[in-house]
Amino acid sequence: MLSLQNLSKDYDGFRALDDLSLEIPAGEFFCFLGPNGAGKTTTIKIITGLLKPATGKAIIAGHDIQAAPLEAKRQIGYIPDTPYLYEKLSGRDFMHFVGNLYGVPRQEVQAAIDKYFAAFRIAHAADNLIENYSFGMRQKLCFSAAFMHKPKVLVVDEPMVGLDPQSARTLKNMLREFCRDGGTVFLSTHLLAIAEELCDRLGIITRGKLRFLDSVDDLRRQMAREGNLEDLFLELTNDGVTNTEESPFTETESIAKEA
Repeated sequence: MLSLQNLSKDYDGFRALDDLSLEIPAGEFFCFLGPNGAGKTTTIKIITGLLKPATGKAIIAGHDIQAAPLEAKRQIGYIPDTPYLYEKLSGRDFMHFVGNLYGVPRQEVQAAIDKYFAAFRIAHAADNLIENYSFGMRQKLCFSAAFMHKPKVLVVDEPMVGLDPQSARTLKNMLREFCRDGGTVFLSTHLLAIAEELCDRLGIITRGKLRFLDSVDDLRRQMAREGNLEDLFLELTNDGVTNTEESPFTETESIAKEA
């Protein structure tokens, strides 16, 4: 469902992503972990077509995001870590706007509004301007819009930021259901307890290179000790050097500079 083939990306001679390859099948909940500056944001922006790789391909449901961007993007639901939305639209208007972009029939848009606004408890604010939404409400609106066009792949960056415990539980259940129905989740987070709870497999990246790819149980076997994911992650990635120490600027700064 999601295939990353030999992806590399450079910023002013600094290799932020180094020959990354991943195959993530339909129905899998995949978590992508790494310290700050490891290459996670670069990977996500390549998957979603916001960055062009130096080498390699990102294939979404059979479509190359660079060669066939419209076909590939129809298969993606993307939830960024910071929801930048059209503040002069209401939540309802935003859902119809997104629905029009994806060609979702109006009655299906309304059904999605009814379903997801009720689940996330924002139905009371459907006709309020987004500029009056809290960060958490904006995040819930992003998820509602991302689910609406029935994508095959959800790309999610720090999904629990700003969510209250009830909404976080609701979201976990939705993501599990999405995978049970054959969808693929690609989730990046620093909340390792969330990753350990949800993921089928995980990938750990440091300094642009994939260091580990398998289940949490396989990570325990590889490291020959018990422990929660946080302990194992810190032991695996604590090599005394981080990407941001080697690079003259952080990964986010690199992306902004290129843009």
